[in-house]
This record gives sequence, C-alpha cells and structure tokens, in this order.
Amino acid sequence: MIVMSRRRWLAAAGIATAAAATGWLAACAGLGNEYTFSQAQLQSALERKFPFSKRYMELFDVQLTNPQLVLDAARNRVTVQFDAAIDNRLFFRQPLNGRFALDSALRYDPASHSLVLQDPEVKQFDVQGLSGQYSRQLNALGGILAEQLLQGYPLYTFKPEQLRYAGMQVEPGTITVLPDGINVKINRQ
Repeated sequence: MIVMSRRRWLAAAGIATAAAATGWLAACAGLGNEYTFSQAQLQSALERKFPFSKRYMELFDVQLTNPQLVLDAARNRVTVQFDAAIDNRLFFRQPLNGRFALDSALRYDPASHSLVLQDPEVKQFDVQGLSGQYSRQLNALGGILAEQLLQGYPLYTFKPEQLRYAGMQVEPGTITVLPDGINVKINRQ
C-alpha cells in the first residue's frame, strides 16, 4: 500500500485541478467562435417571415408563400423556392399562380443583425396557364422582384445574446453554406 504525504497529495490534487481547469478553459475558448445552424433551424426561421406581400410599381401585388430552403454547399449559395401569386387587375382577370425560385449568396447585415440574401438571381418563375408572350414579361418582372424586393431579405436574425461573448460584442464574419446547414464564424470586436 502506497501512502502519500499530505503535501504530495495536495500537490497531485493541485496538478489535476489545474489540468482540468486548463482543459475546461480550452474548451470554452472554442465556444462563441462560430455558429452552425441546421437546415431545419433555418427553414423554421424562414417560415416565420412569410407570407411576403409587396406592391410593385403600384401595378402588381405580389405574394410569396410556402418558402423552401435548399443548400448548395458546392457553390456556397442557397436556393429559396416559393409559391407565388401575382395580381394586376389591369392585365389579368384573376391572380396568376406559380412557383418562384431564386439563387442567392448570403451576407451579414449589421443594421438588422441578420443573415440576408445577397445578389439573388431568378432560377425559376413558372406561372400556370400563361402564354409565351406574357411568360417572357413575367420572367423579366421576376428578375426585378429578385433584385429590388428580395435583395437584403433576412434569412435568419440573430438574437442579441448570440452577438455577445464573455461580455464583449461580437459580429458574424465568414458565412459558409454546408450540405446540411450554414456555418457562421464569429469575429470579436
């Protein structure tokens, strides 16, 4: 049986405590350096922001509903698909319904504390029962909608506590689209 003196025991306990504390501090240092949001979390946040209704040029009433988020990790972009309804009593007897999809990069907007759409581009704008002449015009309208109405549209808004770490204000930096979520690196100010 090995008997330790009180001094040796205290020294060994101190080393073990210091090692544990160092490990704990190292683990904590990794906290707050990044956030990874799953596709399900992002989809839920996006759904809370819809339906999206907007009047454009005092002529068209546009309503987008049922958003679906698709992640494109290979291109570091997202695709957002919507059901679209466009109403204009001057040109159409009834609202036009179809499917609208846009492809977009993401950026952080400090004013709204949100991940927002950056340079969205129309991928698809299919409207049921529309002739070719109107289809071209509607696709042009879809491009304008994407550029002017959805540029800067928030995909996810950070909670205030997500932008504070160890009593300091932090700000999102590099945004990376993953196959199953989005990773946001955090920069300390």
